Amino acid sequence: MRRTLRVYLGEQPRQLGTLRYDTDGARESASFDYDPTWLATKDRFAIEPGLPLVVGAQFHRKAHDGSVFHAAIADSEPDGWGRRVILRDHAKRRARVRRAGRQVDSKPLDALDFLLAVDDFSRVGALRFQDADGVFQRASEPGRRTAPLLVELEHLLAATRAVETHTESAADLEYLRGRGTSLGGMRPKCTVVDDAGRLSIGKFPSVTDERPVTKGEVLAMKLAAAAGIRVAEAKLVVSDRTPVAVIRRFDRSPKGERLPFISAATLLGVEHGDPDQHTYTEIVDALRVHGAAAQTDIEELWRRVAFSVLITNVDDHLRNHGFLHVERGKWRLSPAFDLNPFPDRARELKTWISEEAGPEATVDSVLSVAPYFRIAYRRAKEVLADVETAVKGWRRLGRTIGMTSAELDQFADAFEHSERL
Repeated sequence: MRRTLRVYLGEQPRQLGTLRYDTDGARESASFDYDPTWLATKDRFAIEPGLPLVVGAQFHRKAHDGSVFHAAIADSEPDGWGRRVILRDHAKRRARVRRAGRQVDSKPLDALDFLLAVDDFSRVGALRFQDADGVFQRASEPGRRTAPLLVELEHLLAATRAVETHTESAADLEYLRGRGTSLGGMRPKCTVVDDAGRLSIGKFPSVTDERPVTKGEVLAMKLAAAAGIRVAEAKLVVSDRTPVAVIRRFDRSPKGERLPFISAATLLGVEHGDPDQHTYTEIVDALRVHGAAAQTDIEELWRRVAFSVLITNVDDHLRNHGFLHVERGKWRLSPAFDLNPFPDRARELKTWISEEAGPEATVDSVLSVAPYFRIAYRRAKEVLADVETAVKGWRRLGRTIGMTSAELDQFADAFEHSERL
């Protein structure tokens, strides 16, 4: 069976190309080809390095546990939490059909079903998918607001808790469907509109948390800003006595325009589940080829690695780094996101600093690659001192966002360790 979708770009949609998805039993494949009008326009660009601006269908072969779609498209797929919501909603719908005495469609959800279950309004980046009837998937339904306001956090929190505890109702899933399918891992979250009318992500505590994770993330984001890092705007909002981390989306302009986004994995051409180890020096190489302000972003990346080492942010895999398109296939490092201190994990980075340095999160390893980043030793020491000064104030800053002494103590091992200067 073949399904065909037109792919558009941006808020005022411009036709980009065509996505074709084929299934033959359990086998699936996908191809993408640029529209002739896109190839002819002066401001055309390849939506990822692996999809060059050429005429004709370009096929993508699924590898490891990766996506059947090209990486730029896969970056807009639902994350682990989103897939959980989609699967539960699908099961509830099938159960209702069965109870009504109607025949249940035995076809399981496929890769395209998951891709199109993400709401058009909140899909990450600027790609949009339109069916043969001219409807953007999933476009908002009449009278339905797809991204709730912050005043609805209590409802969202209750719905996500129900999903985590396997007590969700059909109404809970209906409420989360499309809203709770954004980028960012397995933790409960939902797209929201903040008090300034800006698209954001609300991140909720998990019922399995043993420490205040949402407070820890906002603390890390604010420390990053103090350390001179460009970071997504973050704040804590208390709903039903529960701290929710509200992170403003940086893939939308202040006017709400969609900005093309790809992950570092996409920039490097790395498939999800790739068993090979990848490094920050590879990102440096990619920036030198595809960066709009390469050396500026390379120095910023080095600062971020130093910060991750000092706060024990060891969940720094390639999908936790991103890039925004500037012009003509040139990209800038996006604001930092998904920064979390991990007091209970080994001090080993998911993305190695370099092949020689390996996974160890040490200051010596960070300094060892400064020449590769073209950062003079004296400048590297200055940057490291800036980051250290910011991290040194972690308890004071934690108290300003409402963390108690007991809560701060739970994060102490992430901030107080032998790598601190």
